[in-house]
Amino acid sequence: MKSIAAALAATVALALPAHAEFQLDSRYQDADGDLVADIPTDESQLVDPDTLIFAYTPVEDPAVYADVWAGFLEHMEEVTGKKVEFFPVQSNAAQLEAMRAGRLHISGFNTGSNPIAVACAGFRPFAMMAAEDGSFGYEMEIIAPANSDAGEIEDLRDGQIAFTQETSNSGFKAPSAILKSEFNMVAGEDFEPAFSGSHDTSILGVANSDYQAAAIANSVKDRMIEREVISADQIRTIYKSQTFPTTGYGTVYNLRPELQEKIREAFFSFPWEGSALQEEFSKSGEAQFIEITFKDDWAVIRQIDEANDVSYDCQ
Repeated sequence: MKSIAAALAATVALALPAHAEFQLDSRYQDADGDLVADIPTDESQLVDPDTLIFAYTPVEDPAVYADVWAGFLEHMEEVTGKKVEFFPVQSNAAQLEAMRAGRLHISGFNTGSNPIAVACAGFRPFAMMAAEDGSFGYEMEIIAPANSDAGEIEDLRDGQIAFTQETSNSGFKAPSAILKSEFNMVAGEDFEPAFSGSHDTSILGVANSDYQAAAIANSVKDRMIEREVISADQIRTIYKSQTFPTTGYGTVYNLRPELQEKIREAFFSFPWEGSALQEEFSKSGEAQFIEITFKDDWAVIRQIDEANDVSYDCQ
């Protein structure tokens, strides 16, 4: 894990453009220039639901994470005075559509889908998990089966590399940019791409030799090893990136401002000690929520999107 300053300083290694194009969908306003949708000033546009819906990023087994987040959601109920329900999402697309349609109020969007959620779904991220000392982040790794002949990226030329989803930073965007800029390898030309749907599936696929290699977030890999879903000796890392920000947590833009403040309070007042959240996320080093800004902390991700010619046009 690295500090915010160190993580952003490391972006020079990718030789990416200095500024990424970013614009919110026309349904949102950004008068203060912080790159996220403003809270509406027109009372008729604000919502105050009796039940708040929360979603974590898509994972292989959502039921596991429903239990992990249960205590946190109980804490949020106490702070907000609202009922809070866990919504198990199956894909980034479903998660984005749910927030854009008003069916999802609070969410953790993974690193790569954060800019799309901000631009197209009115997502206002404000928190991220971090270690006790405030350091944060994960690295993208390209992994291969331990018994594979592939010892470096060049060994994958004319082979296969598995990705997760096109909205994932470490599962697609960052490795695509790195493979092109550092190794002159382009999907469909220099290797065959495959899409697994999730980091869990990619990691399991490599561990079981179903994939020749896969681009994954090492925070997910570390938790799977800790849970003994796989063993460390089943896989081998052949590339490790700079440090990236982790899942960003926030609210949809049009919740009443005082409710948004209560939700923020719930995140930053949550007692980690002895919680299921601590038990799960301490496996990848997290121990608290820290405050973040999309404009600063996701700058490197917007640069990666720019390098990949990603469009934020909302359908």
